[in-house]
Amino acid sequence: MKEQFAPTQRTLAGLCGKYENPWFRRTVRRDEVVRRSASGLVTLELCAGAGGQALGFEQAKIDHAGLVEIDKNACATLRLNRPHWNIIQKDLNEFDAAGFASVDIISGGLPCPPFSVAGKQLGKKDERNLFPAMIRLVDQIRPKAVMIENVRGILEAVFTDYREHIAGQLKKLGYQPGWQLMNASDFGVPQLRPRVVFVAVRKEYAEHFSWPEGSRGPIKSVGEILYDLMAANGWRGAKTWRDRADEIAPTIVGGSLKHGGPDLGPTRARRSWATLGVDGLGIADEAPGRNFLGMPRLTVRMVARLQGFPDFWQFAGSKTQAYRQVGNAFPPPFACAVAENLRVCLAAGRKLVQVAG
Repeated sequence: MKEQFAPTQRTLAGLCGKYENPWFRRTVRRDEVVRRSASGLVTLELCAGAGGQALGFEQAKIDHAGLVEIDKNACATLRLNRPHWNIIQKDLNEFDAAGFASVDIISGGLPCPPFSVAGKQLGKKDERNLFPAMIRLVDQIRPKAVMIENVRGILEAVFTDYREHIAGQLKKLGYQPGWQLMNASDFGVPQLRPRVVFVAVRKEYAEHFSWPEGSRGPIKSVGEILYDLMAANGWRGAKTWRDRADEIAPTIVGGSLKHGGPDLGPTRARRSWATLGVDGLGIADEAPGRNFLGMPRLTVRMVARLQGFPDFWQFAGSKTQAYRQVGNAFPPPFACAVAENLRVCLAAGRKLVQVAG
């Protein structure tokens, strides 16, 4: 299996110097997080979507005080999978967090189009930019830490001033902020999915944080991951397809409300999928039949597996609505890795605060 790399990942990482990223990367020892009892930490999640980041936090044993999401289909997905979660369907610009003063973490995946090439990179001028809303809520409830996921485009030079503005606002509130570009494939997700994570930790905890190092072991290919799903209807060509799909997936693109029906991205992305024997022009309702000829399309369930969702996680809405939720998600294993490092950071800092007190 050939390994893929984001061609601009190293360049973008270089744009984010030490002044924007004070932390190193390290592997957290499993004995630091494997105590399977609840951590005692609680998060308020913003722009929760289909629950990728929320599921990652749950896997890191961090509870949810509330999950704010404006899209009704995504809210239905969250309620379908976790009826006990407190789902709040609301525009983040209108959300008042007065009832959440005791939460330890604010987390979320703020809208990416303001900082993506597809979204024309309008940044702070884009009406979909919700960083000001996030800063307002941090100011309101003063959590111990903040964790926000976004696209790698936010690290480009055109947004340097805006990154400094965001970090500066959090510094004024008593936080140490940092940006880090990482790839989902570092955390076992079979996809070339570079993502930027913004973390801000209250200064009394900041020395205990580190970015997750990730695994350097082999990652399963698309063919290995999806073979059983592709062969579910007895497709005779499934094994041949599996052997051809011998790399990890290109970045899965969810699109926006302004985007049309579900597909695997623009022309360049579809060419990458074609090298894996996948037709990227649409999403299939089911796996290929026994005598299917040609390149198969992925189903929503297949895409969800490539995003790191467990097979039991269901998605509400039409095929287009479900695919959009999946494609825009933060892969749970990736989110879990960062959340575990936050958990260790806050636990270590809490002990020192208690001793000092």
